[in-house]
Amino acid sequence: MSIQENNQLLRFTTAGSVDDGKSTLIGRLLYDSKSIFEDQIEAVKTSSEKKGFDYVDLSLLTDGLKSEREQGITIDVAYRYFATPKRKFIIADTPGHTQYTRNMVTGASTANLAIILVDARKGLLEQTYRHSFIASLLKIPHVVVCVNKMDLVDYSEEVYNKIVADYEAFSSKLDIKDVQFVPISALKGDNVVERSENMPWYEGSTLLYHLEHVHIASDFNHIDCRFPVQMVIRPHTLGFQDFRGYAGRIDGGIFKPGDEVKVLPSGFSSKIKSIELNGEPISEAYAPMSVTMTLEDEIDISRGDMIVRPNNQPAVEQDLEVMVCWMNQKSLQTRTKLIIKHTTKECQAMVKDIQYKVDVNTLHRIEDISEIGMNDIARVSIRTAQPVFIDPYRKNRMTGSVILIDPNTNETVGAGMII
Repeated sequence: MSIQENNQLLRFTTAGSVDDGKSTLIGRLLYDSKSIFEDQIEAVKTSSEKKGFDYVDLSLLTDGLKSEREQGITIDVAYRYFATPKRKFIIADTPGHTQYTRNMVTGASTANLAIILVDARKGLLEQTYRHSFIASLLKIPHVVVCVNKMDLVDYSEEVYNKIVADYEAFSSKLDIKDVQFVPISALKGDNVVERSENMPWYEGSTLLYHLEHVHIASDFNHIDCRFPVQMVIRPHTLGFQDFRGYAGRIDGGIFKPGDEVKVLPSGFSSKIKSIELNGEPISEAYAPMSVTMTLEDEIDISRGDMIVRPNNQPAVEQDLEVMVCWMNQKSLQTRTKLIIKHTTKECQAMVKDIQYKVDVNTLHRIEDISEIGMNDIARVSIRTAQPVFIDPYRKNRMTGSVILIDPNTNETVGAGMII
């Protein structure tokens, strides 16, 4: 499997304000890319007629939960899958309201790309700024700003250009490398899958063409070699007594048989003997492949250890500076005890200090606080009971992220990015 083949899966998240057409856009992508069964289309047509619409309400394809439909809003993160001949896609459809910031963080944490919807009639709203800030915080490499409902502003180029200028001025303050703009009408289908005849002034690509062709192979860190061991494989069957394999997902770099490696935390060195994918030997492995590795020497390795290059090692730390999105109704306070999960390692931890909270609407810091509540994003100092092997989140989204767990309930209560 080459890096090019691995390029075939794009994970993207959609974010926007209430009623800006997010569900309709996803429905349009699924419908126009022929990713829906006939009976689903028939059911949506029937529902649309019952509601008295003279068009097919494609938002019904994605708003699966009855309670949401009755309120006309999308609540949780819904994952959708579709494919075209060029690529496979996973969509994380996340809600737009402030009280669901944690849902957006969950949906966006693994995304290569974020689609941010802007209603052409309303322009940039508070939610646009907030979603862009979260996309920047989560280091999503690619952002597409879809200016939707262009049919309701007579496909005006001036309206579109003003929104583009406003967004560019705002996003220059954020850490987003690649921003593209597409004027669309999700309801009518303009520039979603098919080019629009109503906007001859727009010379860029359609949304689907961009999703199919955006370059994502370099989104992973292919320089710093990181292999957290998830499981030690020691089959006790005849003929396999000497086999000792280390299974896990590569979180960075490229590994090949014959490479010199070092094991953390022990510091022992060895060489890679073989790498297997689905039981077949392969000549190289890279993020985010899940493989089994064998080493030439017998070293005591267990779950939570990390295989790295001797001359390129992560920081080994017990004091972490983390931007945390708090996800629990019970607020987080200093000296709170937690379990921290980092790659395949779990250990006890304690919150030493809450430095500041971010107002996600204005990007201002709120200091001198003693606790943070649900959906808050804050910079927190955490002390771990054992050393963890970390990279800054901006360098590696895998080895730079942590999950915080309540030791009493085993609930996930926070997600964090190491600074």
